[in-house]
Amino acid sequence: MSIDINSLSAKELESLISKAKKRKTTLAKRKPIASVRKKLTSLAKAEGYTVEELFGAKGSVAKPGTAGKAGKARKSGGKVPPKYRDPANSANTWTGRGKQPRWLAAYTAAGRQLEDFLIK
Repeated sequence: MSIDINSLSAKELESLISKAKKRKTTLAKRKPIASVRKKLTSLAKAEGYTVEELFGAKGSVAKPGTAGKAGKARKSGGKVPPKYRDPANSANTWTGRGKQPRWLAAYTAAGRQLEDFLIK
């Protein structure tokens, strides 16, 4: 994040300085990460768990908002084979995920069915 301080007014600079000081104070009050890790590891061990059992594979970091989602682990976004192919240009393919590509949207807008482009 980059802030162009040359374009800020005096009032905006004071606000930024105030926010920066508050953030600095908050960070200074936090305990070192190594001590927090050690505390979590010992607590998990005392309850009969490992950190890996509680938080997943070692070294991985859970994404915010994914904890407790029906108990399912999210898979990493691996490659998916294409399901649809453009008959006019075989290099144009689509997996069926995300927004429909322009070539396919043009065909469907012209009245063709999505099933016409399935790769067999």
